[in-house]
Amino acid sequence: MNREADRRLPEWIRPHVSLSGTRPTRKKLRKGGVVTVCEQARCPNKAECFQRPSAAFMILGSVCTRNCGFCSVGSGVPSAPDPEEPERVARTAYEMGLRYVVVTSVCRDDLDDGGAAQFASAIQAIKALGTEMKVEVLVPDFKGEHAHLDAVLEASPDVLNHNLETVPSLYGDVRAGADYNRSLALLGHSKKYRPEVWTKSGLMLGLGEDLEDVESVLLDLRTVECDFVTIGQYLRPGNSNLPVREYIRPEVFESLGQRALEMGFSFVASSPLTRSSMNAGEMFSSRQGG
Repeated sequence: MNREADRRLPEWIRPHVSLSGTRPTRKKLRKGGVVTVCEQARCPNKAECFQRPSAAFMILGSVCTRNCGFCSVGSGVPSAPDPEEPERVARTAYEMGLRYVVVTSVCRDDLDDGGAAQFASAIQAIKALGTEMKVEVLVPDFKGEHAHLDAVLEASPDVLNHNLETVPSLYGDVRAGADYNRSLALLGHSKKYRPEVWTKSGLMLGLGEDLEDVESVLLDLRTVECDFVTIGQYLRPGNSNLPVREYIRPEVFESLGQRALEMGFSFVASSPLTRSSMNAGEMFSSRQGG
């Protein structure tokens, strides 16, 4: 699909929320000195989430050591982790009145632990506030080092999220430096090591995958007892990113969502504008019975 076609979004995936009403959230984020994946990854749902308010915090800086084809976050040589960052995230989440906090990061292959200690510190800082805030962490693959994942799990997040993103045959273009089986094993290890922590993953459609392959990925996720799954439309964040190969119709997402529920997922979000961190609190609350 050429760039011109890439810009002509179908009506069913055009966000209909304006930027009005987002200023209070943006002001608190700037005051807190924190970074969000909502802004760095140019999420189409940013305005809707900021109006609630809601946000997904991104730790370990804003420079990634990988260069995935779908992602607009800058790559290069990052700075050393900021030891005060976890406290800033916790304080900002508290001041925003969040009851459910999502924390993700860039990939930090330059660090011995892949950034696991910073994740653990962020979880602990949020929970130390003495509130009822729940914490979901969307982690990188830690190069398959399960000891680093264990350090995150020992800080007791409520949900451990790691996105497979796409089908195995597209990994070379979509997820540079990643490995499908390694990511799947991470989710499986999390469930075995800390079965009380819910596991979650997400997929993007429209990159050239076959629907049969998508169903196969969903089955793989259930094999490792993944609890939650999100399925959304890939939207090209910039000209340097992979083009959209196809805009998937809403009824296809509905069908896949139903199929995922039949496979045994505890909760499924599947629609063109579904994103891994959007409505994450609602997903958790629904599974918990409110």
